[in-house]
Amino acid sequence: MKIACVGGGPASLYLSILVKRANPAIDVAVYERNPAGSTYGWGVTYWDELLENLYVADPESARAISESSVRWDSWVAYIRHRATVTVKDSDVGYGIGRHELLAILAERARALGVRIEYEHEITDERELAGADLIVAGDGVNSVLRERHATHFGTEVTAGRDKYMWLGTTKVFDAFTFAFTETEHGWIWCYGYRYSNDHSTCVIECSPETWKGLGLHQTSEADSLALLEKLFADVLDGHPLIGRGQADGSAHWLNFRTVTNRTWHRGNLVLLGDAAHTTHYSIGAGTALALGDAAYLVQALYRESRLESALARYDRKRRSAIRPLQRAARYSARWYENLPRYMELSPLEMFTLLGQRQSRLLPHVPPRLYYRVGHAIEQIPSLLTFKRRAGSKAT
Repeated sequence: MKIACVGGGPASLYLSILVKRANPAIDVAVYERNPAGSTYGWGVTYWDELLENLYVADPESARAISESSVRWDSWVAYIRHRATVTVKDSDVGYGIGRHELLAILAERARALGVRIEYEHEITDERELAGADLIVAGDGVNSVLRERHATHFGTEVTAGRDKYMWLGTTKVFDAFTFAFTETEHGWIWCYGYRYSNDHSTCVIECSPETWKGLGLHQTSEADSLALLEKLFADVLDGHPLIGRGQADGSAHWLNFRTVTNRTWHRGNLVLLGDAAHTTHYSIGAGTALALGDAAYLVQALYRESRLESALARYDRKRRSAIRPLQRAARYSARWYENLPRYMELSPLEMFTLLGQRQSRLLPHVPPRLYYRVGHAIEQIPSLLTFKRRAGSKAT
């Protein structure tokens, strides 16, 4: 069997690793249009559950990923000129540089016999006519998917807010949220470290705030200078680092949610961001990409026919990620309606920030939601108290 993976991201590389572990005789090739070592983005996040799954699937790459990661177990929210809220002993999170992650996966894949061809762009699956299975892991802008968008039922929905993905030399000790109020509205950032000397810093705001601050017409250098002033308290004098585009423009984006009605067509199958995207505010993109790879390999070895295997992968995986997709939509909407929550006390706001994936929250007054939720949390202790009181009385 010959498998061709288009796109050299985490999904394709991990798929190639798992395939080779299961059957070293299979011919697997990965085609990446960019040079080796070039990638976008700064760091990615993942959680304990993913690390546990990685150790089960391929202990060697899991160990290398774990050793190259940094971890945190607390969350901090800075609300400028108002308060700082810290939650410690939360779920453990991890950060790793995207460049480092890709290097680990590529090295492991090559060691298992995978052929990786950089600077080799594939724009038509007919270029891979000899492959039994073609995996489109070529990202949110997948060329192979777009060739058959009608068949896949591709829908792309742009989010309302503007965001920019940046790096910084400020090393955050905790996963950090920072909110700054300006005369044009709120602007905020998510910060998390991914190495011992760098962190990711995602800046987001409404389009009204973005235009009001003049960010729609400033260069990247001017945008970074303004953002460094707005978040001076949390950056502690450290600079923000942009992508350094050739034309000097600032790389502001609207997040695009990609969905597809089906993930396969003949011997072509979608993987990772080519199949689906989830808003970055839930930090699940990398985990979902690696999970797709595991589901697809499992389906290939449980079904004797390729068509049945791809149908199984499509059905099982789309069902598995549906709750996360729903959570991501609600998380994105929470931020798009941020002013609704900023009139609360800092503690109340931070509590609801942690519950932003709730389907009920958008339909209930925030302060009422907080009070009811707080009351519900007390029920177990109240019941315990009543049981103890009753036993003493008898």
